[in-house]
Amino acid sequence: MGYRNLQDCVEDLERHGMLRRIDTPVDPCLEAGMIQRRVYQAGGPALLFTRVTGSAFPMLGNLFGTLERTRFIFRDTLRTIDTLVKLKINPFLALKEPARLLGAPLGALHLLPKTVSADQAPSLSCRTTLSRLPQLVSWPKDGGAFITLPQVYSEDPARPGFGKSNLGMYRVQISGNQYQPDKQAGLHYQIHRGIGVHHQEAIKRGERLKVNVFAGGAPSMSVAAVMPLPEGMPELSFAGLLGGHRIAMARVPGCLPVPAEADFCIVGSIDPHATLPEGPFGDHLGYYSLTHPFPFIEVEAVYHRPDAIWPFTTVGRPPQEDTSFGAFIHELTGDLIPAVLPGIKAVHAVDAAGVHPLLLAIGTERYTPYDGVTRPLELLTQANAVLGQGQLSLAKYLLIAAEQDNPELDIHDIGAMFRHLLERVDWRRDLHFQTATTIDTLDYSGGGFNSGSKLVVAAAGPVRRCLLTELPGDIPVPSGWSDPALALPGVLVLQGSAPVPDNGEPDQAIQALCSFWEQRALPDGIVLVVIADDSAFCSRSLDNFLWVTFTRSNPAADIYGVGAATRQRHWGCSGPLVIDARRKPFHAPPLEEDSAVEKRIEELASAGGPLYGLF
Repeated sequence: MGYRNLQDCVEDLERHGMLRRIDTPVDPCLEAGMIQRRVYQAGGPALLFTRVTGSAFPMLGNLFGTLERTRFIFRDTLRTIDTLVKLKINPFLALKEPARLLGAPLGALHLLPKTVSADQAPSLSCRTTLSRLPQLVSWPKDGGAFITLPQVYSEDPARPGFGKSNLGMYRVQISGNQYQPDKQAGLHYQIHRGIGVHHQEAIKRGERLKVNVFAGGAPSMSVAAVMPLPEGMPELSFAGLLGGHRIAMARVPGCLPVPAEADFCIVGSIDPHATLPEGPFGDHLGYYSLTHPFPFIEVEAVYHRPDAIWPFTTVGRPPQEDTSFGAFIHELTGDLIPAVLPGIKAVHAVDAAGVHPLLLAIGTERYTPYDGVTRPLELLTQANAVLGQGQLSLAKYLLIAAEQDNPELDIHDIGAMFRHLLERVDWRRDLHFQTATTIDTLDYSGGGFNSGSKLVVAAAGPVRRCLLTELPGDIPVPSGWSDPALALPGVLVLQGSAPVPDNGEPDQAIQALCSFWEQRALPDGIVLVVIADDSAFCSRSLDNFLWVTFTRSNPAADIYGVGAATRQRHWGCSGPLVIDARRKPFHAPPLEEDSAVEKRIEELASAGGPLYGLF
């Protein structure tokens, strides 16, 4: 049955050749993170750094670095979870395949945590301080050291207990900025996170919010902390289900409970009204999230088990280790989508675009079955439902197609999805904007914190056009624009100079470009034009195209069109759609490696070096 702690997991992975010990000294400031990212890109093993500069605790990285290893870690419980998920979808499965349900009742017993005394909890055996923890700094401009695999635990102040608890993975800054050393830690949680409900209740009651931060323990705890669970299901319950055992929680007088098998437990509380600057931090969109005021934890104690291991990850431009998290979560929950969102057959948050900037969906058109599928109808209702569902609501671009148009369409074949949509879309009709709304906290394309716009593109009906697959040599381009390239069938990328500082007005140069193409039309089959700083880079790969286009554009401000017009307050265009995906002056800076550290890591990885063969 599943691992009860991180030590059992490490031992098992090493026994199966899935973990490598690194016994040479490694600095947690920049070096450990760069090594982990390199090994992840190479599809390498989990890494145990045994000699960490400035800390007595070993560090474990790349634990979930491949989907295969993640499946291996939870191999004992995946069948039970699959059974329970299918029961949720089809209660009659019990009658059709009763043999598959034999393990389900036992698995369900693991949903309920159990309480143990403090003297039965290895996690409470020893004490330390924040400054003695590994000071992980992932990127050169990070504002300090961060916990990157934290499990932040809180309970509803009005209804204490695990039943209304929340376990979320919200980054925690343990040094730098204005934080008092060893006494304060920044708590960065984004919009639409469960802890926000508890925080609001604490403000309402005028009391401090108790918060614990766990690191390590059963690997199922880390996965549970990032699971998009339905409201009312505590993450601790899912951790027990995935881990194959009830999660043992120990009581600490005057504090929230802590997992008995955790490696580290930071115990404290937050003033419901106080904030301090947090960040910057190199984040998973491939840019820094900047410094902003966030709540902070007043640290009362830092506990650890005697054999504690510090787990960590680093994030950056996808794909990274959190990509494996996302793929694993989709495997566990993807079949539930039709039950949660009627009519929706599948959704795909595109990792290469930073997850929230681009969401693909396949729905069904059932409004007028007597008339066939000729245009989006029910798809629009379904799109609204998607944008009202949990973290799917953070999507900035939602592209939705009708299943009836191609029942074999695979939502994970992104190139095929774009081809399908661009063959059918009518830009005069199929663009639906939300112009002043909330977007992902980490997305700065809107020019404000947590603010920007959204665009739904709903395409249904018969094929309207053939897409251009080879670029002719005579693309009409006016002065100031250069290097046209084809990123995908029907998608032209054009290079333009850096945009002028944004003043809230449309870019006159792009408007002039659209007017030019009204007079000298682009070749048939070009449906979408992306303006980029570097057209060769943007068009070099599908991942580059997705990252540039959807992380660097704000729909309401950066979308133009050839033959644009507004009718009954509905904007559209008769010619190609144009997206300005150049970097803007207010955008967050992209992540870049430290060249000196890069050189040292290359030396360690050379023949005979301690990292040789890892990447």
